[in-house]
Amino acid sequence: MIKAVLFDLDGTLLNRDESVKMFIQNQYDRLNKWLGHIPKERCIRRFIELDHRGYVWKDKVYQQLVSEFKITDITWGELLQDYLSSFKNHCIAFPNLIRMLEELKTKNLALGMITNGKGQFQMDNIKALGIRDYFQTILISEWEGIKKPDPQLFKRALQQLNVTPNESIFVGDHPDNDIKAARNIGMKAIWKRDSQWNHAAADYMIDDLGEVSLIIENLN
Repeated sequence: MIKAVLFDLDGTLLNRDESVKMFIQNQYDRLNKWLGHIPKERCIRRFIELDHRGYVWKDKVYQQLVSEFKITDITWGELLQDYLSSFKNHCIAFPNLIRMLEELKTKNLALGMITNGKGQFQMDNIKALGIRDYFQTILISEWEGIKKPDPQLFKRALQQLNVTPNESIFVGDHPDNDIKAARNIGMKAIWKRDSQWNHAAADYMIDDLGEVSLIIENLN
């Protein structure tokens, strides 16, 4: 019997790739006075390359951009600060996010989230998606002092939700940090397919968040 559903954030609930594109286009336009000497498409493409889908923190990304494109009169630190304060305004959810959470709520399931990243930054993005209040527990790696795939992070979330691993299912996009890590402690796992990876050793695979509720219905 599944009593709790836990989620990853980036690439699972938040369409991070599209959000980053929207943000960097907007940043380029707003800060055109300092960035305008770089062709827009080239600037956007290079940011996305350096960002490596969020696995490189932005201090390194902006330091590299400032150096490569010889950006003057605005520092990498100021560009980073703009990212920290403005990214939340460009958060794009995957389709059916709210509908899925509402469906799970009506089934009286406990909901949790485990995400790697900077604490306040991730919390701002969660609030921007309008989903903060659906979750009984949210663990963010910076605030917890450990990060996925550390099993302690998953165990901590389950303790807070007062459920056992075999009463829980995890939904994520990363084959190791999400799927393998959850299954290693005895949880079931749903892989939200991502074109970056060909395969994940999951119990279930989905392309759309709308499928989550049906899987749990069938399990129960």
